[in-house]
Amino acid sequence: MIGHDGKTDDDRRVGRRSRVLRAAGLTLAGALVVGVATAGWAYWHLNDNIRSVDINSALGDDRPAKAVVTPSAPASASAALPTGSLNILVLGSDSRSGKANQQLGGGDSSGARSDTAMVVHIDAGRTGATVVSIPRDTLVTRPSCPLSSGGSTPVAHNVMFNSAYSVGGPVCAVKTVESITGVRMDHYVEIDFSGFAKLVDALGGVTVTTDQDIDDDKSHLNLKKGTHHLDGKQALAMARTRHGIGDGSDLGRIGLQQKLVKALLGQIAANDLLTDPAKLYDVTDAVTDSLTTDTGLDSLSELIGLGQSLEGLSATGTKTVMMPVVTAPSDPNRVIAKEPAASRLWDSLR
Repeated sequence: MIGHDGKTDDDRRVGRRSRVLRAAGLTLAGALVVGVATAGWAYWHLNDNIRSVDINSALGDDRPAKAVVTPSAPASASAALPTGSLNILVLGSDSRSGKANQQLGGGDSSGARSDTAMVVHIDAGRTGATVVSIPRDTLVTRPSCPLSSGGSTPVAHNVMFNSAYSVGGPVCAVKTVESITGVRMDHYVEIDFSGFAKLVDALGGVTVTTDQDIDDDKSHLNLKKGTHHLDGKQALAMARTRHGIGDGSDLGRIGLQQKLVKALLGQIAANDLLTDPAKLYDVTDAVTDSLTTDTGLDSLSELIGLGQSLEGLSATGTKTVMMPVVTAPSDPNRVIAKEPAASRLWDSLR
């Protein structure tokens, strides 16, 4: 039927369909633009979170030799993920800078120290790992360290291990670890109080089993012996607890920290993050927001690449040990490396 406008009913139906299709096309295009823009903003935001220190340039060539890496055969047409062994110095900083850290620790930002120090050795093939805790109360010879402001710190004998971070930051922490272990640190990763707590919360908490009652009025952690599901604040309190267990030394705290490391690995494995983009973003934001790395890990793509290369690593394939120590002859409240056991351990990680 021809109407007053000279168009048939079929013409009008075609016109309506065209307008609907155009509207749908514009809506889809708009959604794609918003989606791409959102993804781009998220990547920029997460990438911008990461802070880094150029440790390689600062330390130069006066370091232990790098481990020999044997290239792996490509598993597909795409570039193969690296499979060589790695040594990563992981520090938990007790920095009080920022409101979140002050609420969790209190104090002033000038007193930042390496509250927790672990050398994470990832085996060739990257399906097994050894996490070696270094007690912060260990007496060491701290080497001369370059300062970002120019000059260097003096060599210091018989000083606490965690003083390296206090006087020279990440660069001195790495140099001191390499000096006492003879092992090259391929990477450096540091996370502060609030970052650790936010990571645990983003993962939905962690489940740990304690072998004894814990009652520490300094970390404000009170737990009965048994299994507990902890939120971020509680997990951080456990990582800092030492007065409510054992003899109140750093050695008891290390045992709790190692329980947390395994619990976190298990929780990460239990969360299939790749199928839950919102949770993946929350976890990544929590990690990167309080992260300082060396320049080899200072981008989201580099961190993702490292994570992908560790997909075969699990809690059961991870050993946790402490550097062998004995009470220091000069101070019953300090420890020194127990030889030759400590040297044998470090030799096994080269």
